[in-house]
Amino acid sequence: MSASDRIDIYDRITADIVSAIENGAGNWRMPWHHDGSSIAQPKNVASDKGYRGINVLALWAASRCSSYSSGVWGTYQQWSQAGCQVRKGEKATTVVFWKELRKGALGETQSDDDERESRARFFARGYCVFNANQVDGYESDNVPHLPETERIARAKAFFAALNIPIVTGGDQACYRPDVDTVFMPPFNRFLDAASYYSCLGHETAHATGAKHRLDRDLSGRFGSAKYAMDEVVVELTSSFVMADLGIANEPRAEHAAYIASWLKVFKDDPRAIFTAASKAQAAADWMHAQQPTRGEAP
Repeated sequence: MSASDRIDIYDRITADIVSAIENGAGNWRMPWHHDGSSIAQPKNVASDKGYRGINVLALWAASRCSSYSSGVWGTYQQWSQAGCQVRKGEKATTVVFWKELRKGALGETQSDDDERESRARFFARGYCVFNANQVDGYESDNVPHLPETERIARAKAFFAALNIPIVTGGDQACYRPDVDTVFMPPFNRFLDAASYYSCLGHETAHATGAKHRLDRDLSGRFGSAKYAMDEVVVELTSSFVMADLGIANEPRAEHAAYIASWLKVFKDDPRAIFTAASKAQAAADWMHAQQPTRGEAP
């Protein structure tokens, strides 16, 4: 795949996401907000594994744009192998596969003392997938959601296992890096439990960037846009986690203040959303890694 083809993938996916944001900006709807339905956790029809990173965001955006009710996706060949037929005229959605390419694989000259010689590079290769709503012959295997009480109990245990200090009180939600503490308004100040945990997910996602956790630094790449980009990272992290927990995640009012800066960063740098999604996936993975294993006391 040529460099121009790779750039086209970044441009294409970024354009789709920017369009989804612009179309939903009037009511603060971002393409990464969802209602807890199956499309919140897109998965592949062949492997039954969930998509990750930028692919989650790209498929959420496509689902919202086309009102797909299913979260199952696959390539034309995968659907065919499953005994299904993609309907004529259906438009595919682009996702990416990261291919590792070590230095020297393309035959370029390199010095013996080049410290970067052994470092792997990853290139985005695009491929096309179709949603289950675009094919004939697919019988959905719907798995019912856990009762809300169980989902909320699971969310409470999930955030407690992070061991991030949380202070309840006041009327503002924030993470203060100077004291490494999340501050949250009382539970009863929120519209519902889902709103509370969505907000808590956002603030604890900020905390994952602390130096003794993931040491997330965006200053070198994005400069003055660092704050806006970290907001994108933590919003994506919260949405990934809310999806994993099966909890509805509605946009918060302050998103309106961030939209303009997000769009500017995305339009100026088509790779920005890829970076944000990658860091968000890393933060969500870190949160899951803190959870007790089966048989281990919480």
